[in-house]
Amino acid sequence: MRTLIVDDEYLALNLLETFISKTPGLELVAKTKSPIEALEILEREQVDLLFLDIQMPELTGNKLLKSLHNPPQVVFTTAYSDYAIEAFELNVLDYLLKPFSFERFLQAVNKAKITHRQKLILEHSPTVNPDKSAEFITIKVDGKIVKLKIEEIFFVEGLKEYVRLVCQSGRYVTFERMKNLEAMLPDHLFIRVHKSYIVAHNHVRALNGNRLEINEYLIPVSRSKREEVVEKIFGSRKG
Repeated sequence: MRTLIVDDEYLALNLLETFISKTPGLELVAKTKSPIEALEILEREQVDLLFLDIQMPELTGNKLLKSLHNPPQVVFTTAYSDYAIEAFELNVLDYLLKPFSFERFLQAVNKAKITHRQKLILEHSPTVNPDKSAEFITIKVDGKIVKLKIEEIFFVEGLKEYVRLVCQSGRYVTFERMKNLEAMLPDHLFIRVHKSYIVAHNHVRALNGNRLEINEYLIPVSRSKREEVVEKIFGSRKG
């Protein structure tokens, strides 16, 4: 992943550069103290992962992020905890509170690698329409190729050797691996809440204990996934 560092402190720049040099799969495109220069770099270079400070004199990191039409994956790096809620509202991948360790840095990077890999699979998957990858997927059902609008998918359920997709237009069973379906579906719209379930954020009505309500369906949430579900679907770190 091509990586950019934006931070107005030399120590932070150098530390992140060192961490990146130790991490396989990362390529440092540039590092800069200036958010204005960062905007220029982002215009001319492909950047997959952005480590971004928040408190900077010319332009704050959150304002820089809001100005980007098609932002890369972003990890906030800051000495202030006050911006955590806004970070999640901006769909920031992770929030590193200074000073952070190499281990904590790697946790953020591993999140980015998973998301980046899913994006590449989605872009190159033969079962996704290349012109309308954000609108529908195609699956094989009873020997037929069926086109399903992504916005109409309520959830995906794993059933041993096959999966069931429950949609506004009906239920569809296909011989497909759960992880392949997870890779096809946009990760900003869907989340794996259980080893056997993937749900669409927008169709979730409520979280009742460890079950999500989607119309008349109750979807179990794994204990290990509950905090992530609350953050991504309900926009809060609590609940």
